[in-house]
Amino acid sequence: MMLAEDSTLLREGLSRLLAEEGHEVAAAVGDGDALVAAVAAAPPDVVVVDVRMPPTHTDEGLRAALEIRRRWPGVGVLVLSQYVEKRYATELITADTTGVGYLLKDRVAQVDEFLDALERVGGGGAAFDPEVVRQLLVRSAHVDPLSRLSPRERDVLDLMAQGHINASIATHLHISQSAVEKHVNAIFDKLDLSQAVGRSRRVLAVLRYLGS
Repeated sequence: MMLAEDSTLLREGLSRLLAEEGHEVAAAVGDGDALVAAVAAAPPDVVVVDVRMPPTHTDEGLRAALEIRRRWPGVGVLVLSQYVEKRYATELITADTTGVGYLLKDRVAQVDEFLDALERVGGGGAAFDPEVVRQLLVRSAHVDPLSRLSPRERDVLDLMAQGHINASIATHLHISQSAVEKHVNAIFDKLDLSQAVGRSRRVLAVLRYLGS
């Protein structure tokens, strides 16, 4: 895996943490261009990248992440951000939800959650911070598609948006997997996604709330 973070202290801390957990950190760099160059030389399974990096500290990391997704679609991308950057999060999610994640940096301190997200992204899954999902799904009542869903369906969709599969959703909500499947199908019906096929329905169900 590779890591891009302009804070030397955080970069070194993450590198040490990941190494202690058995991950090989092939490169740890301080800007987006260096990350893209490192990936070009030897594409890893997954990269962890901060949204804001030099020189302008605006969206260099996010642009590097999107370029990596475009040029090396098999590389998982886990983006870290100090705050919920709605535009950046939406752009990343709408590009593709296979092997992608977006976490707030505070979540890194919760080591088990951070490592779980990293494993999911590296394995081709998705992992989105619950707070990021909550803010992205907020809509006013008169345009909010969530208004058609029951509270339990909202819970299921929230976990879907974080990248959980049905078995994981069942565990989180303490319900059976068959119950989760019923809720998921109800969500598809209420969002008029019944005619879509395969995994695309899950993607569309989430993107419908992101205004895409």
